[in-house]
Amino acid sequence: MTFDEHFMCMALREAEKAAADGEVPAGCVIVEEPESDDTPPSGVRILGRAHNQSEGLADATAHAEMLALTSAFQARGGWRLNGTRLYVTKEPCPMCAGAIVLARVTTVVWGVSDPKRGGGTVFGIFGHSGINHHPRIVTGVLEEESKGILQEFFRRRREEGDRGA
Repeated sequence: MTFDEHFMCMALREAEKAAADGEVPAGCVIVEEPESDDTPPSGVRILGRAHNQSEGLADATAHAEMLALTSAFQARGGWRLNGTRLYVTKEPCPMCAGAIVLARVTTVVWGVSDPKRGGGTVFGIFGHSGINHHPRIVTGVLEEESKGILQEFFRRRREEGDRGA
């Protein structure tokens, strides 16, 4: 298992928590960037982890990334997250992408892209010429697993809707 896969597995566990709570299953983990390509996962500090909680908190902004960013700000003692890597199971929406840019996260890693609402692929926020920070983007890490948890969640939702739940 690669360094990125290790932390994406953690993000997937967060997504499973969201699904169990009836939330869209997205999970996020933020860590300090490794010092080198040889750094083991145990050699970096986890700054924040979270899963979607919009329904439970009755808060449209309670996405996994937003909650994990807040935890990371507290862990760092400030809002600048230079030298960090953010893992999220699904491509960030425009709100989350904007917050990631403002926080100056160094690297963003996601599992599955969002072809309808992706903050990077659809709206181009991460590479927009009008912003002063452009994180490195890595996509497709544990993509099938990330896609699978979303597909299963929405399949169950449709079935429950068909039964009148």
